[in-house]
Amino acid sequence: MSLSSRSWLSALGLALLLQPAASFAQTAPPAAKPAAAAQQWTHLDPKADRVMGISTERTYAELLKNRQPTPVIVAVIDAGIDTTHEDLKRVLWRNTKEIVGNGKDDDQNGYVDDVYGWNFLGGKDGRNVDVDTYEETRLLAKLQPLYEGKSRTSVPKAKQAEYDLYLRVKKDYEKKLQDDTEQYKELGPLAEQLDGITGQLKQVLGVERLDTAVLRRPPTKEAGILQITSQLYGSLMQSGAPDMESVVVQLREASAEAKKRVEYSLNLKFNPRAEIVQDNEENVQERGHGNPDVMGPDPTHGTHVSGIIAADRRNNLGILGVADAPVRIMTLRAVPNGDEHDKDIAHAIRYAVDNGAQIINMSFGKYYSPQRPAVDEAIKYAGQKGVLLVHAAGNESKNIDLVTHFPSPVAKDGKTAHPNLLTVGASASKNNEQLVAEFSNFGKRVDVFAPGVNIYSTLPGSKYGNESGTSMAAPTAAGVAAVLKAYYPQLTATDLKRIIMQSAEPVRTKVQKPGDKKTIDFTQLSSTGGVINLYRAVQLAGQQGAKAAATPGPTGR
Repeated sequence: MSLSSRSWLSALGLALLLQPAASFAQTAPPAAKPAAAAQQWTHLDPKADRVMGISTERTYAELLKNRQPTPVIVAVIDAGIDTTHEDLKRVLWRNTKEIVGNGKDDDQNGYVDDVYGWNFLGGKDGRNVDVDTYEETRLLAKLQPLYEGKSRTSVPKAKQAEYDLYLRVKKDYEKKLQDDTEQYKELGPLAEQLDGITGQLKQVLGVERLDTAVLRRPPTKEAGILQITSQLYGSLMQSGAPDMESVVVQLREASAEAKKRVEYSLNLKFNPRAEIVQDNEENVQERGHGNPDVMGPDPTHGTHVSGIIAADRRNNLGILGVADAPVRIMTLRAVPNGDEHDKDIAHAIRYAVDNGAQIINMSFGKYYSPQRPAVDEAIKYAGQKGVLLVHAAGNESKNIDLVTHFPSPVAKDGKTAHPNLLTVGASASKNNEQLVAEFSNFGKRVDVFAPGVNIYSTLPGSKYGNESGTSMAAPTAAGVAAVLKAYYPQLTATDLKRIIMQSAEPVRTKVQKPGDKKTIDFTQLSSTGGVINLYRAVQLAGQQGAKAAATPGPTGR
């Protein structure tokens, strides 16, 4: 959900004290639905539009008009993509060396029928892992039989570090179990109560839909009703939801998802991978597991992410991606509803690199990484091949200088930064105290911030909707990188990272620090202190390109 349940509980508490009593025949007309492209505030310009967007449309109109881009492949490692979506199907990467459905590895890359990419969460029989466990669950299931009931002094010194890991994992697991249990028990009844109140208000006000237009100017003079509609209007504006009906749906879905996490993701005995994928997860060198079904059972997240990067800008449908043709999206399904497996991420990165991707978007993360060396080596391999990785900073309001979020922007030594890995936090639309998303991780290991609150993009079934998270901020930055690479193909991965960071001008607004109520300068939340901007990035790339072209080579030419 975009808004915490506390805000809705506050509104609900007020609502329960007020009983709507009068009926009004006069109705307020429903607000006209804006065009899809107009809902994409991320493309607006901070100065011209007074919205903290990335100046996409201004860039195309002023800097890139009549210029010819070169092809760029952006790999999306995610939960899968709806390959039939009206706004994505023309921009998907196709493996032209593979013959569709012949059951053969035509291009000899180790993957059979990988037409759109690969699904590392599938079985050879066509089945797929949907819900999976958290990494804390997997580690606790492994370590608990070894250390439960034991003290540190009773454990051999060679095993004490693992014992300490067990204690940390157990604490984090129990916290997740408690939070998710409380969430599904709280949100379910809350949804039903809000649904009842919404129905009562619609009847009293004589409207069919309780949207922001009605709540802002309700057709009544009843003081009690005006008080509750004002409260609900404020909550809607804060959440970004268009109407109360959608809030009820969101609450029900959030409750169901929390219950699913308790029953499956936090279930110490649940292991769908063993039954479906049937690989040796401990062997990170093992290849070939999975299947070519890149859509999977729930492609919601990956579809939304992909639309942000490169939704078709030329089909007069739906939305506009950051990157224009000929950018192509390579689909790599490696993130279940739960935590990703290190082995899958390492193989997905290598697949992307070996099959031509120049940029990889990674909108996922976790706080334990038992096979970290394999992922670090894959990141290093991508760097050697000139591939930029763009990673979401995480959504737990944590300082990742103090708590490592994986894949980590630094190597295991804690000092050496990956020069080809860009870590992105989430920002909001207004340059005020809410500029930083309340959920976003932060710290000097975050390179930049990018729009990640109420981002309108593609959803399965050729639908569209808003989602929030650093998962939305990362593909915004990946889209910027794709534009730079398309128009300045000579740029390396480190060039792309440097230009995106240098062009993110520091924003000195005082904001609420994620996780508490303290006020802090926005510049303190990342290494650059800025929000990405495509216009400035293209300008900088052009200036540096011109400078490089004007510099005489060794022969003096």
